[in-house]
Parts: sequence; C-alpha cells; structure tokens
Amino acid sequence: MVPFLLGAVIVAAAIFAFLNGFRDVSSAVALSVRTRALTPTIAVLLAGLFNCLGALISVVLAVTFADRLFTVPPGRNGLILLLAGLAGACLWGVYQWWRGYPSSSTHALISGLVGASLGSLLLGHTPLEGINTTLLALVVLPLLLSPIVAYALGFLAVYPAVWAARNTAPHQVNRRARQMQSVAGAAVAFGHGLQDGQRTTAVLLFALAAAGVRGAGEVPLWVPIFTAAFLTAGTLFGGWRISYTMGHRLVRVDPMRGFVAQMVGACLLFVGAIGLTLPLSTTHTVTSAIAGAGANQRFSGTNRHVMLRIVGAWVATPFACAFLGALFFLALSPLA
Repeated sequence: MVPFLLGAVIVAAAIFAFLNGFRDVSSAVALSVRTRALTPTIAVLLAGLFNCLGALISVVLAVTFADRLFTVPPGRNGLILLLAGLAGACLWGVYQWWRGYPSSSTHALISGLVGASLGSLLLGHTPLEGINTTLLALVVLPLLLSPIVAYALGFLAVYPAVWAARNTAPHQVNRRARQMQSVAGAAVAFGHGLQDGQRTTAVLLFALAAAGVRGAGEVPLWVPIFTAAFLTAGTLFGGWRISYTMGHRLVRVDPMRGFVAQMVGACLLFVGAIGLTLPLSTTHTVTSAIAGAGANQRFSGTNRHVMLRIVGAWVATPFACAFLGALFFLALSPLA
C-alpha cells in the first residue's frame, strides 16, 4: 500500500506543478503581450525557459523551506495527508482558472494540508506537527501584507520612472520600456520558478521521507528535474484566461508602467526567496504591483470591480482549500 500511495502523491505533485505553471504564467506574460512588447509565442517560450532555470535552482532553498514547514508522520497516514492537500489545491486551482481569476497556488497547497491535518485529527490519526505555526507564518501574514507592500511599491515606483523619462519623446519611452519589459518578464518567470519550485520539491521530499525512501537532508537528483519539467510544461501551455483578466480586464497600463510593475514584483520574489527565505505568492505580488502602477496615472486604469473579485478569491482560497483538504482526507482515510 505504501508504494501505491507514494506513486499517487508523485502523480498529484506532477499535476500540481503543471497547474502552477499553467495558471501563474500570466504573471510573466500578461503585460508584455498586452503592451506588445513581446508576441504571445515569444513571451511564453521566454517565461518557460526562465521558469525552468528558477525551478532547478530552487532545490538549494527547498530543503530549508521544508524544514520550516511541519513534520509529516511516517507511513500511510503521512502520504494520505500529502495526497489530500495536493488534491484540494489542484481542484481549487482548476476552478479559479475556469473563472479566470489569479489565485495563489502556495496558499492553496498550505491550506489544503491544514485541512487534511484537521481531518486526520478529527479521526484520531496523527496530524501534521507544527502546521498551526505554518498557517500563521506562511498563509495569514503573507495574505495580509504582501499585496499591500506590492501595491504601494508599484504605485511609488512610477514616480522615479516618470522623472527619468521627463525629457524623452513618448514614442522613445514606449520603445525602451517595451525592450525592458522583456527583461522584466523573464525576471518574473525566474522568480516564480525560484519561489514555486520549492513547493513541489518540498512535497516530494516529504513524501519520500514518509515512505522511508530517503533520509533527512537527502535530495535525489530526479526531484528538481521532475519539478522543473512539469512546471515548465504548464508554463508552455499557458493559461490565457487569467492572462486576459490581468492584461485587459483588471488594468490598462502603458509599457513604462508595465515594466515598473513587473520589476517590482520580480524584486519582491527574489527578496522573499533569497533574502528572507519567505514564500511569497507570485500571483499576489505581481497582481498587486500591476494594480498599484495602474493606479498612478492620470486616468483610472484599474477596474475596481474586477480587483475586488480577485481579492475575494484570495480571501476565500484558505477556507475553500482547507475544506477540500479535510474532505479528501476523510474520503481517503480507509486506506490508512
């Protein structure tokens, strides 16, 4: 039974990584395509390349990230906990893609695992040890703080960009901004791989440890390659529903503000992954930076109705995924 459950967790992790890239590619390509800085094909290929590089490098940070999360009980119960959390996160991710709303895969996964742990506790099984601290540090606080910080920085960063372009003809500003947007889009994709690659890698390490396949601190070579491959595959397929929401429905910005928003989002992802070892949601960070940059212009470029719906989806994610995680654990509990 343990080999079967381990295989199921690996398959679920592959689906989660694919959906992660499929949905979050919009953060890297939406504005570049909207401002005609890149064609859709080039934008997606560029995002796929740098997403893959970021995911491969993320293995250096994944072990530290996993150690900060929680402890998974060994054996079948631990594998079922991981499987239930992944299933809840994947189902919610598909639903949000269908609606066309960007939402956090990180918060969906952590919340799904919290719900699975609650379901385990309800049945008298061993829960995930330390999950309460993880919920506060990695879901609640980032959910409250990262969008506010990204919005404020996106709004303020427009001022120095406008000042730097004050004596330049508008068509030259747009041309240079489109060129820099190519770099900014690649930076967002790299930051996404660096951040979100840790999630799938950590889940795989937990699963291998629960099944007794690896020891503490051991990272098999195939794990980062596996993560990078499925994250990149999802990126290359591209979820254009969400890209349309971010590039057309949410905000209307010029190339300069698009470049500013993407660079702010990328810098925050780098600081979170490398400087603070704090998992930040690419979706929350980049979407809020776009809204902030779009708000700092003479005309109203941000659709507040759409923004409120997106924020509502962000707030609903922890509750919905916790419920789904608990539901899936209760359904799978006979296997334990």
